[in-house]
Amino acid sequence: MIQSDASPLPAAVDELWRRRAELSPADTEARAVVVSAVDMLDGGKARVAEVSPTGEVVVDERARRAVMLAFRVLGMARSQVGDFHHHDRLPLKTSVDGVRVVPGAIARWGAYLARGVVLMPSFVDIGAHLDEGSTVDTWVSIGSCAQIGKNVHLAGGAGVGAAGGQDGEEGSGAAGEPSRAAPAVVEDGALIGRRAVIAEGARVGRGAVVGAGTILSGSTPVVDVRTGEELGRGRVPDWCVVAGGTRWREFPGGTFGLRCVLVLERLEEGRRPGEVELDRMLHGHG
Repeated sequence: MIQSDASPLPAAVDELWRRRAELSPADTEARAVVVSAVDMLDGGKARVAEVSPTGEVVVDERARRAVMLAFRVLGMARSQVGDFHHHDRLPLKTSVDGVRVVPGAIARWGAYLARGVVLMPSFVDIGAHLDEGSTVDTWVSIGSCAQIGKNVHLAGGAGVGAAGGQDGEEGSGAAGEPSRAAPAVVEDGALIGRRAVIAEGARVGRGAVVGAGTILSGSTPVVDVRTGEELGRGRVPDWCVVAGGTRWREFPGGTFGLRCVLVLERLEEGRRPGEVELDRMLHGHG
């Protein structure tokens, strides 16, 4: 992860960040700056992170700060959608032109949804970015600032990204705010299987297939089963099929298994295996 030196968001966000402990919903000027910045994320005019032409994840720290500041300067407000009542700091997203939103889907303001995105009953948090043609299946959770590429399929129950700092503070928490780790990134054409988890700091490469139930964090070892080589941590290579696995290690108290991700197959670029072939790759059938 590298940080961008340029941001389309105003430098005033950085000043507010420096004195964030003093901010509250009573600060109308601060709220105006933050709302304007998050509106740019909502409309796709800015984003928290993207993959550079050289293949690095570049993070716009100012954009991430704007997301965290929103939890400081926005007060709790009641809203209603049909028969459902809400009480939250963040409103729901209202701009969904060209997006299919099935009843039960929830997207928070500040998330960008490109044309052709399909949302089954699911949750998309503030700062997330979903590119064209991606499908978010039932009960999928996309965490704050997660970055989803074009034509990605997130199968039922999958999770991308995670909650972060409490009320805009750095560190980890469970309030829906982003952490200090790099956002989770799923690149173009990837398939994330049912109940798989791609945590903050993790990255799935272009065209990769992640098997059901796989858990990938930023520190998870990724191992090639054909050579036993550790390819790195927290990153699934482009155009491969992976599944969750276990590596055994000796400890003073005995032998224990530690989670890893196994690269089972390499794919030709642009080729997506059919369901039967994919099942054989993942489970050794046939």
